[in-house]
Amino acid sequence: FLPVSVDGALFSVGDPHASQGDSELCGTAIECSLTGVFQLVLHKKADTAERFLADLNHPFLETADEWVIQGLSFPNHFAELGPQAQTQVYQKSSLEAAMRDAFRKTRHYLMKAHQLSEDEAISLISVAVDFGITQVVDGNLGVHAVIRKSVFPGHPGPRA
Repeated sequence: FLPVSVDGALFSVGDPHASQGDSELCGTAIECSLTGVFQLVLHKKADTAERFLADLNHPFLETADEWVIQGLSFPNHFAELGPQAQTQVYQKSSLEAAMRDAFRKTRHYLMKAHQLSEDEAISLISVAVDFGITQVVDGNLGVHAVIRKSVFPGHPGPRA
């Protein structure tokens, strides 16, 4: 699920990799070409007013077995850091800030989509959510949270 921020926004895909580690540490991976067919489904906010997707403002990934939430040091570094964002993001990013962002988004998701209290969400994060480094290559460091769907047997998740 990718929020659309601009009316009439276009979709593009690029920079495919045949293989890449979680961090893309040295700035490269095994580059390759890409030919694909993509199907996009638009979930309009007006149609999702009572659901988690209604206030989604960051990428939210769903696989058959997991939900993945990405946190960044600066979720919108151009707006947060101003005209010098491209330089300052390298100076001010930290994995701690990215982890904090991933935690907050994960807590919000669990409370909104699964109706957990804040205490329940934090407890679940502590015992059942895995965090990893998304990337460190472009200066805006990233951490992701992985929630296994098996933690919620029979729960349909955000599409409910």
